[in-house]
Amino acid sequence: MFQGKYVFNQVISFISQYEFKECVDEFNGDRGVKKLSCWQQFLTMIFGQLGKRESLRDICICFAAHRRKLYHLGFSDAVKRATLQEANEVRDYRTYERFAYTLIAKARKAYMNDAEFTLELDGAAYALDSTTIELCLAIFPWAKFRTTKSGIKLYTLVDFKGNIPAFVHITSANVSDVKALDVIIFEAGACYVMDRGYLDFSRLYAIHTAGSFFVTRAKHNTKMKRLYSKAVTDEEKKQGIRCDQVVVLTGQKSKKDYSEKLRRIKYYDAEQKRYYVFLTNNFILSAATIAELYRYRWQVELFFKWIKQHLNVQTFWGYSENAVKTQIWVAMATYALVAIVKKKLCLTQSMNEILQILSISLFDKTALIQLFSECDSKTTQEESEKQLILAGF
Repeated sequence: MFQGKYVFNQVISFISQYEFKECVDEFNGDRGVKKLSCWQQFLTMIFGQLGKRESLRDICICFAAHRRKLYHLGFSDAVKRATLQEANEVRDYRTYERFAYTLIAKARKAYMNDAEFTLELDGAAYALDSTTIELCLAIFPWAKFRTTKSGIKLYTLVDFKGNIPAFVHITSANVSDVKALDVIIFEAGACYVMDRGYLDFSRLYAIHTAGSFFVTRAKHNTKMKRLYSKAVTDEEKKQGIRCDQVVVLTGQKSKKDYSEKLRRIKYYDAEQKRYYVFLTNNFILSAATIAELYRYRWQVELFFKWIKQHLNVQTFWGYSENAVKTQIWVAMATYALVAIVKKKLCLTQSMNEILQILSISLFDKTALIQLFSECDSKTTQEESEKQLILAGF
């Protein structure tokens, strides 16, 4: 029988406490702290995310019920709700932002050769989009964006390899989507896929001059002139390609903002029975690959759906802007941590299944690899029994 660490400790062992301390020191996070250090605050918050706790009170009640185990979980004592709330309100969220990026970098490295992304590209590929999280105006007046509502926007660049968030930017919900392009540092050779909400040619030209590529959709009123067309083969027509053209913009403002040539690709989606018109500055990839890249853009939508369903990013455990950002960055760190555990242990379960198993096992003393292998065996057995029933046995 396994007599080692609790499941929660085993998960946390994938985190470098030394790297976390570097982030704390950078922003003087522990200056003047007597009771709850930044590390203890982080452990408590990540426990809340992994354990699917609904509030700070919920976390504290859970700790109180397992007081004898807290020392072995890495906690000096039961956390008081008021102390934790105050820490979330006043301690610089950038400590947790910086550490989340540290975990994200490790997760991206682990998924560098991810086999699920099948397109062969010379550089990285990202999807950019945003999601709005609505808040109560009376409680979050600092995030007002309508007469009766508050809200924040979560801009995210998702790496197609592993669906890891490579960049996250949090603003008030009234900020225009295209402004996210002003804060991204573009990688030379990387491809950025986005919908037409980000169609701003001066900003797209900044991507072009950075040596990066973009794929987006044209609006119905985008004015352009065809210079010449590339012949579309029968194979490309079967793949949905209708035309592949080199164009220049002719609108008074757009041609000033983007004076270079662009590639226009018209694609027909047989499943949805609709046409798409793509604009890109990449003249090397095939038209079918460009269309496939845009199809992968839905990975960022799936990412938003996943974190809203499985992590706590809509019910907040504090009311200040700092507390909200702290919680979101801890959630991002949790996502990256679960992704690292999945890859390092070569787990076959999905991210959702892994989080579900962890949420009910944090106080167990079972080896992680055994925990997931037993669940996998149980699932296989249940599926076999279902097949036997269907077969009439």
